Amino acid sequence: MSKRIYIDFGYLIMLAATFGAVMVLGAIAAPVIFHSEKVLVDMVMDNYNAGIIMGEIFHRFSYWIYFVAFGVTLYESAQYKTGQRDAISFASATIIVFASLMFSSVYVPKILDMQAIGVEATQSDTFHNIHLASEIDFKILAVALLVLFVRRLMLLRRA
Repeated sequence: MSKRIYIDFGYLIMLAATFGAVMVLGAIAAPVIFHSEKVLVDMVMDNYNAGIIMGEIFHRFSYWIYFVAFGVTLYESAQYKTGQRDAISFASATIIVFASLMFSSVYVPKILDMQAIGVEATQSDTFHNIHLASEIDFKILAVALLVLFVRRLMLLRRA
């Protein structure tokens, strides 16, 4: 029984840490980098170079997101197999897995590829639409992480 507690606790820590990282990247890092003129007095970074930096940050974060998608799949499958089925947990876990995979394997690579082409590609409507979709996906991921964390915490409390 005590081994199970460590697994549950580790899972909750992973969800909470990922939610925190999504919030920090989306609400703190991106605005600071894209509005560097408010921080840097002598040097101002243009949006293209700021995008290159954010692209690299999100590229590196994608490795963690892949791990989270795998961890959520593994844990929730084990819970399902042991008969601990819950519709809210299942729905939010499914959203996390799909949003994670969309962000890490579709949006980030497409954005990085367009950045590699040059400034002109990043000013196109296609780039704007992909970027907007990735922002929406990131917000959906944040909400799903929070819902799954709270739901799993509630279910553990009942047990």
